[in-house]
Amino acid sequence: MLARTFGQPAKDSLMKRTIIGSLAVTAAVAVSLAAAQNSAKPADTKAAPPAEMQLPPGMTMEEMQAYMAAATPGPMHEHLMKGVGTWTGTTKSWMDPDSAPSTGTCTSTITALMDGKFTKAEIDGDMPGMGPFKGMGLNGFDNVSKSFQSTWIDNMGTGMMQGTGTLSADGKVLTWNFNFHCPITKKPAVMREVETFTGPNSMTLEMFGPHPKTGKEFKMMEIAFTRSSAPTGKATATGSER
Repeated sequence: MLARTFGQPAKDSLMKRTIIGSLAVTAAVAVSLAAAQNSAKPADTKAAPPAEMQLPPGMTMEEMQAYMAAATPGPMHEHLMKGVGTWTGTTKSWMDPDSAPSTGTCTSTITALMDGKFTKAEIDGDMPGMGPFKGMGLNGFDNVSKSFQSTWIDNMGTGMMQGTGTLSADGKVLTWNFNFHCPITKKPAVMREVETFTGPNSMTLEMFGPHPKTGKEFKMMEIAFTRSSAPTGKATATGSER
């Protein structure tokens, strides 16, 4: 599309830039209006924009409603917000299912992003025999695909793990499936993570992955978290809790 745009006359290019600018402004207005709605309610696919809103050229009212529904936080985003705060954890990790676990500690700081649409988790700890560990994850719930989504990076690798998750009916257990490439087999693999709220300020994180030799899933890590600091105030557009 860029190549085609650059090949048009200047007048046509200016018109396209004007339309794109109009779309961007209107989209920003739509997102702001959606965020101002009651976040405790599910995304309303029938919500209509205010009568005074000017639709962008070529966009129908139904399409604008779809964009607004996609941008409106709902109950699944509220679940993500339950994790906001600072957590201290005790870890157990296994390199082999028959070996004794290595133990350690870590700290996880979770903040809200984009007016409560996403969360960012930053973890600091130690990997026994490997040194300091630092990781960061971005989590969200996509109203369009109806699934939790996550991207994870850490200082123990150069790959980016992508995952999707589902929440149990009672709202206590969030199960993730992450795709990555195993450093040993060099093949695609799946890591399963299970987050369980065990109380208002306690949760466990269990990680399961394939054994590099047998391919069978085994428990690789377990972290028992206790919230040591809860957030105050509301989530801001920049992602900090104040």
